[in-house]
Amino acid sequence: MGRGGVGGWGGLTLRQESHPQLKGGILMKPCWSPKNGIIIRFKSLFIRKVDPRKDAHSNVLSKKEEQNLYKIQFHNVKPECLDAYNELCEAVLPSIHANPEYPSELVGTWNTWYGEQDQAVHLWRYRGGYPALTEVMNKLKQNKEFMEYRKERGKMLLSRRNQLLLEFSFWNEPVPRPGPNIYELRSYQLRPGTMIEWGNYWARAIEIRQKNQEAVGGFFSQIGSLYTVHHLWAYKDLQSRDETRNAAWQQEGWDEVVYYTVPLIQHMESRIMIPMKSSPLK
Repeated sequence: MGRGGVGGWGGLTLRQESHPQLKGGILMKPCWSPKNGIIIRFKSLFIRKVDPRKDAHSNVLSKKEEQNLYKIQFHNVKPECLDAYNELCEAVLPSIHANPEYPSELVGTWNTWYGEQDQAVHLWRYRGGYPALTEVMNKLKQNKEFMEYRKERGKMLLSRRNQLLLEFSFWNEPVPRPGPNIYELRSYQLRPGTMIEWGNYWARAIEIRQKNQEAVGGFFSQIGSLYTVHHLWAYKDLQSRDETRNAAWQQEGWDEVVYYTVPLIQHMESRIMIPMKSSPLK
């Protein structure tokens, strides 16, 4: 049929202007089509049935026995200030990590090597969830050293953003590890509504990828850019990364995981990162 159709079925083109009951390509009631001389009785031509869920995916996928909340920070640093920025972080962040008055831990801190350049990535853990995060934020406002750090840091940054994350129940919790290692942060922007499906496949896939101890942590966003997944991996070097990833294809089931999870992804990004000197993940 002519232009302006919003959907077709067996050669029939449906026009929005001809059918006021047609909304967004979905025919809600039977209607008479005078141009084609037929009655269409489908309730919907394009509707996708989705099983209703009675719990948030954060409750289904996260670790219930541990109330850990994570914050990941991305700082884009002025190129000429990167060394000074690193020195500033080395002087302040370890003291917050070591202070028992703060229910927070510095999981890892890195500079991006490949990917977005002149960038620092910090990953914090708050044991106790949102109350712990609030407690730390309130105490840091009274910490003169930290407030001076923020002031000096602001002079060195081009931009910054963060996300609050939960960890997948089937991933191991990130723990300090000796080095030297390189780290890969693989970030996936999923289609809305697909997080449970992603988790179901990766709950099986992680058993394959943990055999070489390269899996560090897996997280999904709660605040910030939503339906975002971060997988953190550790390798000895780029050659080890290549060999380890290629070996996964020889494991039964890995090809199936890739086949079924790729359609869930809207966008993906990989960063290769080098730990800063004070990072617990070396």
